[in-house]
Amino acid sequence: MPGAQGGIDFLLEPYRVLDLTDERGLLAGKILADMGADVIQVEPPGGSPARNLGPFHGDDPQPEKSLFWWAYTANKRSITLDLEQKDGQALLKRLVANADFLIESFSPGYLESLGLDYKQLSAINPKLVMVSITPFGQDGPYSNYQASDIVGMALGGFMYLTGDDDRAPVRISFPHFYLHGSAAGATAAMLAHTYRVTCGQGQYVDVSCQQAVAKTLAHAPQIWDIEGAILKRMGVYRQTSGENRVRINWPCKDGYVNYMVQGGTVAYSTRALLEWMKEDKFDTSDLDAIDWEKMGYGAITPELMAQLGGPLGDFFKGHTRAELVQGSLDRRILLFPVATPSALEGHPQLEARDYFREIEHPDLGESVRYPGAFIKSGDGSEIAGVYRRPPLIGEHNVDIYQEEMGLSSLELVTLKRAGAI
Repeated sequence: MPGAQGGIDFLLEPYRVLDLTDERGLLAGKILADMGADVIQVEPPGGSPARNLGPFHGDDPQPEKSLFWWAYTANKRSITLDLEQKDGQALLKRLVANADFLIESFSPGYLESLGLDYKQLSAINPKLVMVSITPFGQDGPYSNYQASDIVGMALGGFMYLTGDDDRAPVRISFPHFYLHGSAAGATAAMLAHTYRVTCGQGQYVDVSCQQAVAKTLAHAPQIWDIEGAILKRMGVYRQTSGENRVRINWPCKDGYVNYMVQGGTVAYSTRALLEWMKEDKFDTSDLDAIDWEKMGYGAITPELMAQLGGPLGDFFKGHTRAELVQGSLDRRILLFPVATPSALEGHPQLEARDYFREIEHPDLGESVRYPGAFIKSGDGSEIAGVYRRPPLIGEHNVDIYQEEMGLSSLELVTLKRAGAI
């Protein structure tokens, strides 16, 4: 793998992925690329529309400087190809013959209309694993509906649980709908790959982003199945049972921390916090008298939460995040800080795992710091990594079409002039 970092025993190094996705599916290929697969981003001539998504490096709105593009295509290679031209379709079929995976995010039926659906491509390569990522899947009454992030997060059920109970539902500010679908696509690709390794046969994977989002709703579906209750959005609170709820998020001197009052097997955490509050001259006598050890999950009533809220809120506001974290570690209190993006820079855990990596951008004359591999081997060795900057538009056309596929320079020029690449 040209440009790969030495010393990494990549999990997917022998495999090739054809990534035909736009901004709705780029993460799936990125996950496989980080594990060492040779992911070829197939862009239309002129570049993927995802390159036009900001923000941009240096606030310069150029397709080669999209930070969105950088985030989801580092480690990939790029070729240009017009799928609607016969020559472009012929080139894709030649690429498929030697590919292990193909990922796409077109509307249902589009590739079939071009003669490039799984039935046609698997006839060329029976071992091909093909993954389609769409808002609602390939069939059903919604299959041809379009979906922006707000539509997808709403129909996936996530928005209903997000926000304050006295206001309308809200979505997470950064688009997540297609990221959930993309991550599901990468996972499903590995499941299909496992089947291929054992049985020698490829598979077609149909990913619904709506279904992927529905899997993120934690215990909400189970609460409906078991109790017939619909969980409500509660802002900084978490609904535990019926009308009972516990505050989770608390402001402190310089940000926020998460802490959930609990009893039963973790009553020791609550007792330890009350002891700390006493050290800070808080009167906790009424709270000390509660039999926390016998209080099961979901037993914090609204009345008890109101009694706890004032003293706890004042205590947290009197300390910084760092003080609360260290004090909780020392006292075995189940509390954790709400990290800001800036807090991740220099974070001791990420630094210890050598998470961030500097990647050279020769075209810019500088290096850029990237989030690194999301996994390591159980023995601590590296099995994934970020080693290549995001590709320029069609940067690897010569490498792949000419050096790997054997096209001549004249053929390459002819295809380019015809707009096929």
